[in-house]
Amino acid sequence: ETSIIDKVVTQLAAFREGAGPDVGLMMDLNFNYKSEGFRRLAKAVEKFNMTWLEMDTHEPKALAAIRQSTRTPIASLEAVLGRRALKPYLDAQSVDVAIVDVVFNGMLESYKMASMLDAYEINVAAHNSHGPLGSLMSAHFCSVIPNFRILEFDEDEVPWRRQLLTKPFTVERGEFLLPT
Repeated sequence: ETSIIDKVVTQLAAFREGAGPDVGLMMDLNFNYKSEGFRRLAKAVEKFNMTWLEMDTHEPKALAAIRQSTRTPIASLEAVLGRRALKPYLDAQSVDVAIVDVVFNGMLESYKMASMLDAYEINVAAHNSHGPLGSLMSAHFCSVIPNFRILEFDEDEVPWRRQLLTKPFTVERGEFLLPT
């Protein structure tokens, strides 16, 4: 029987071969493993020079230990709500990239979280899986923070989804164009 790790490595090898060396690979593991599994996966994918491996855990020190054990950049924190919940992850130096959920934290709290992360020299990606209004909120958040890394965006959507907005947004050449 082939292990999950072997299957992940096979899939990433196919992605790398198909996309080439200039395309950043990212994989989201969510809360699906404990520290040991996250650590083993992070080590196994090092050869792909990924943009990041995303994982979630409620234990900041465990996440920091995983980060210290691998060359693979670690992204996380999309389930962290508010600055007080964020602080233990910062103190533990748990992530290379912090993912902030603007829809659940609100614009002002997300901005304050990004400011805290900036003080710790950590870049921010916006978690964005909440539909077209969430995409607009996340894009505007990204446009005002100094430590913006990347905006998560789901281009694979039903054709009418953006029509839920009065003025649908556009994405051109991989860039989200902010409406004025």
